[in-house]
Amino acid sequence: MAAMAWRLPTQLATPGKLHHHNDSKTAAYQSSFSWCRTNTRRLVRCTTRAGVGAVNLAPGTPVRPTSILVVGATGTLGRQIVRRALDEGYDVRCLVRPRPAPADFLRDWGATVVNADLSKPETIPATLVGIHTVIDCATGRPEEPIKTVDWEGKVALIQCAKAMGIQKFVFYSIHNCDKHPEVPLMEIKYCTEKFLQDSGLNHVIIRLCGFMQGIIGQYAVPILEEKSVWGTDAPTRIAYMDTQDVARLTFVALRNEKVNGKLLTFAGPRAWTTQEVITLCERFAGQEANVTTVPVSVLRVTRQLTRLFEWTNDVADRLAFSEVLSSDTVFSVPMNETFSLLGVDGKDIVTLEKYLQDYFTNILKKLKDLKAQSKQSDIYF
Repeated sequence: MAAMAWRLPTQLATPGKLHHHNDSKTAAYQSSFSWCRTNTRRLVRCTTRAGVGAVNLAPGTPVRPTSILVVGATGTLGRQIVRRALDEGYDVRCLVRPRPAPADFLRDWGATVVNADLSKPETIPATLVGIHTVIDCATGRPEEPIKTVDWEGKVALIQCAKAMGIQKFVFYSIHNCDKHPEVPLMEIKYCTEKFLQDSGLNHVIIRLCGFMQGIIGQYAVPILEEKSVWGTDAPTRIAYMDTQDVARLTFVALRNEKVNGKLLTFAGPRAWTTQEVITLCERFAGQEANVTTVPVSVLRVTRQLTRLFEWTNDVADRLAFSEVLSSDTVFSVPMNETFSLLGVDGKDIVTLEKYLQDYFTNILKKLKDLKAQSKQSDIYF
């Protein structure tokens, strides 16, 4: 069996290089992360061990509890975290990778944007100066190796947060990640949870099931545009949640001292299969979907083929979710205890029916208005 293993950095060192140190005056976490390949699947195993402990920087000017850094601020969840934080009066700084199209909308909202890259650990420390709380919503891009941002980058971020005295760290994970070591991203999320717990940082871990916003691009828009809707024959059920509700509950948890050090799971009111979601979209759109069903068995075969070549290994890692889709997994949990702990009313959580009804009502009204304007302009011409 071929195997690869590497050590993760124990200290953020000179730009462009990472070194290991055993000096007790430096950050001292040690972790190993190994990819073990067999003939049948690719596994991820990780171990974490706290060393002598990272030493916080000398006390200086106290930071305000309202100063937060959002990592992954341009993503589906990240932008809702930013908006909610600003609405609630927080001073928001956003860590954003340098990009051709600047994240001007974040500045327009009132946030401060700093350029940094989790895949370049030397860029991280400056973003944490004056920060009280880090909220980590980031994930790697589809074209990147999963380990680059979601493991190595997160370990560097956690180490730096510890060394610089960050007061609280919020990490978003995936529900059931501890039950699917065959899926690299889920195993990495679970390993990161453990690394954060062992770091000694005051933290909150939030596992998520699925976002309602993702349904729009995957099902709603193709149905309206009369394009193919891709689905599977899997029985997996997902309790989708509106990212606005995720953001709201996050800040309730952030202010609740009883939640410190806990692992929470946020789930929507009901778990849905792919076919049930498509049927719901058809009802609100008033038209049938052109559904193309991809058997899970095909995804499995595709994954096996992509694992044959080094340059397609990352595609195979992402196709590993086919293993989850074929396992009768239910991505949902009862939320009564969580609502009680947070002191919120579960009736205030948006249902998928309400979310999709509002979306289709608004979009169909806009389409109708555009059509009316088009006809009216024809008269003048």
